[in-house]
Amino acid sequence: MRAVDVITKKRDGGQLTAEEIQFFVRGYTEGEIPDYQAASWCMAVLLRGMTHREATELTLSMAHSGDTLDLHQIAPFVVDKHSTGGVGDKTTLVVAPLVASQGLPVGKMSGRGLDFSGGTLDKLESIRGFTVTLSQEQFMQQLTDHGIVVAGQSAELAPADGKFYSLRDVTGTVESMPLIASSIMSKKIAAGADAIVLDVKVGKGAFMKTEAEAEELAEIMVAIGRRVGRQVAAVISDMNQPLGYAVGNALEVREAIETLHGGGPPDFRDHCLTVAGMMLFLAGTVPHTGQKVSNLDEARAVLVGALDDGSAWHKFVEWITAQGGDRAILEAPGLLPSASLVEDLLSPRAGNIAAIDAYQVGKTAVLLGGGREKKGDPIDYAVGIVHHKKVGDRVEEGEPLLTIYANDKSSLVQARGRLRSAIRWSDEPVTPPPRTRKIIR
Repeated sequence: MRAVDVITKKRDGGQLTAEEIQFFVRGYTEGEIPDYQAASWCMAVLLRGMTHREATELTLSMAHSGDTLDLHQIAPFVVDKHSTGGVGDKTTLVVAPLVASQGLPVGKMSGRGLDFSGGTLDKLESIRGFTVTLSQEQFMQQLTDHGIVVAGQSAELAPADGKFYSLRDVTGTVESMPLIASSIMSKKIAAGADAIVLDVKVGKGAFMKTEAEAEELAEIMVAIGRRVGRQVAAVISDMNQPLGYAVGNALEVREAIETLHGGGPPDFRDHCLTVAGMMLFLAGTVPHTGQKVSNLDEARAVLVGALDDGSAWHKFVEWITAQGGDRAILEAPGLLPSASLVEDLLSPRAGNIAAIDAYQVGKTAVLLGGGREKKGDPIDYAVGIVHHKKVGDRVEEGEPLLTIYANDKSSLVQARGRLRSAIRWSDEPVTPPPRTRKIIR
């Protein structure tokens, strides 16, 4: 078998066999197939697409290119979640302990922020002492002892995905739906979860700009999960405005803590209950009580109780401290990194908020130092933006729209202008957009 034959077959619209896909993935991972041929193959996939069968074979080939975790020695059923990235998306910080508080183990490998999208690991590292770098043995032990673990991606898991991901980033093939889906699902399958809930963002502050794109990606990933015997559901959620009020690492940790205490922004709380509810629904039973869960509403009702009675908060504290986080910070969030420059942006007029451009808000957070333009850039955990108004809210002239947290005067000045331009106004009442667009199983 030759690499060029696999490339030309896909270029001409043919369907690749499992053997051809395995040959190509193995050859590229082991260095036998050079970058230029792999880049050509990725472009052929971008232009010609893949069937669900092909995408599944690609996913499995990448998942089995390295180690895979068997979590059944820990628990009979383990759940995971994945977000395609968004602005103000601190969902894992609430969802993971919320689900784990019901006795359903959550084992998750997360990533860092890039471009306008924040990363879970960066938010967690704003908590002094928290360790995101765990060996596979430590990952398994944390899950065994506490029923919850969130760590960085292991280099031993799905190494083929790492090579293809880096190549796609510089060859104009990032947008290929089968390549995106197989990249996400290969890591999730290698990490061993039985059920996976995918939080697929759509809108200005997401990588998927249209609902049609988000649905296509979700359907491919759900189909892959079904073909490999995993339970998978996708929540397509709005990302035209930031999720919650806070955007910025330490600021988002504070907001997650507020939510775990029963408060927090209504849209963020609702979204967490939907994602966590789907995880519990896929399990079918609340392990702690044995209660059967037959629909999303029943699952959400159980989880509302876990927020209100403090059990989700106690699991959060257990999780964070077990991975080295300073408990004093959790009890007094004012000890989190804080910015030296804090300034309210006042409303220039009276009216109704018609739109808040999540992409511009995310880029502003990066400008302030809270995100990365490229991998390896340093992060300022203290900076960011806290909104006081959402789409549909009425605002009076001179009322605070948001608060900017900065550590540099020049970036603060630039942030003012960017954030003013991110807000659109209406004199007429505005209906807030739905948080959940669709759920695909």
